[in-house]
Amino acid sequence: MKKISVVHIITKLELGGAQENTLYTVENMDKNIFDVILVSGMGGMLDERARKSGVKTFFIKELRREISPFNDLAAFLKIFFLLRKIKPDIIHTHSSKAGIIARAAGFLSGVKKIVHTYHGFGFNDFQKFYIRWLYIFLERISSLFTDFIIFVSNDNLKTALKYKILKNNNYRVIRSGIKMSRFKKEKNYEYIKKLGIEKKDLRIIVYTVANLKPQKNPDDFIEVANKVIKENFDVYFIYGGGGEKIEHYRNKARELGISNRCFFTGWIEDSSLLHLSGDIFILTSLWEGLPRSLVEAMSSGSVPVCYRTDGVNDLILNKKNGFIVDQKDTAMMSELIKELINNKILFNTLKEGVLNTDLSEFDIDFMVKEQEELYRKIIL
Repeated sequence: MKKISVVHIITKLELGGAQENTLYTVENMDKNIFDVILVSGMGGMLDERARKSGVKTFFIKELRREISPFNDLAAFLKIFFLLRKIKPDIIHTHSSKAGIIARAAGFLSGVKKIVHTYHGFGFNDFQKFYIRWLYIFLERISSLFTDFIIFVSNDNLKTALKYKILKNNNYRVIRSGIKMSRFKKEKNYEYIKKLGIEKKDLRIIVYTVANLKPQKNPDDFIEVANKVIKENFDVYFIYGGGGEKIEHYRNKARELGISNRCFFTGWIEDSSLLHLSGDIFILTSLWEGLPRSLVEAMSSGSVPVCYRTDGVNDLILNKKNGFIVDQKDTAMMSELIKELINNKILFNTLKEGVLNTDLSEFDIDFMVKEQEELYRKIIL
């Protein structure tokens, strides 16, 4: 039986949920049924893993997140001619730039079926009006030659319906998955010992796992940390993630006088180490697709306090297994964290709610199987 050839195309293999899940998918698809190829821009932290994965990988240096007529045209042409040469049965695109360019290239090169996953959107309420509507317009055009669309959250699906991005009913929700076995363990505080923190019975570890990007809104994280720490609670805040501005935030913590209680760790190779050391997980993101770090946190038994952003409502029932806070309301987030610190009964009640939350559809191997089933369905 002839294998089904699938080409996954993503803008850049940086350290993030969409990138890690795409790479995991191409690594773990059934190679007896599928012939898998990966196409990506260059310069991501996961490039080396892709090279060593055993999956045929093509890097296109002109495929970049930033808008550039020259690079975008060059990337389009390279993808177009690559697809003409490979003649895949399916292309599956991820992220906004690759999704727009590669779907057009796939359509014009005669690819049989085109699939796109929205791991969030390239447009959001914090962009300039004309940029936001340019992305919406391009997404509407791209949908005209997309055979099937995958959403990682129900909120993303609602956004697509709101902005008329869907051309038909060929869509479904497939969760952005995690490796559950890495997180469903007893709490282990070895990681925070490396930061010089000793875990005591009444000492609370508040943390997040995120890139230091504007999307993730680290400014609000440090503002919340400052509000809570200044109340003299026995609490530590840990921001697990790196980025170009890490020294800026470390300096800001020093300026606020909280650097002995608020840590910016840099990149963490294994995020489970921090999740299993934490008590309260906070999310200050301004926009998301589905925050995998929240899935990881809940899998490890941490109580979440999160801004109201896409994907959060798919996981948190407010006041049942966590708290949902309006975006930018650092005062409310701080008060809820203080309440969880002061009220052990409330903390344990929400933690029990977290542990009873069914997260089976967020398992990464289930995610891969769901995609494989979809490929077989649309091509046969």
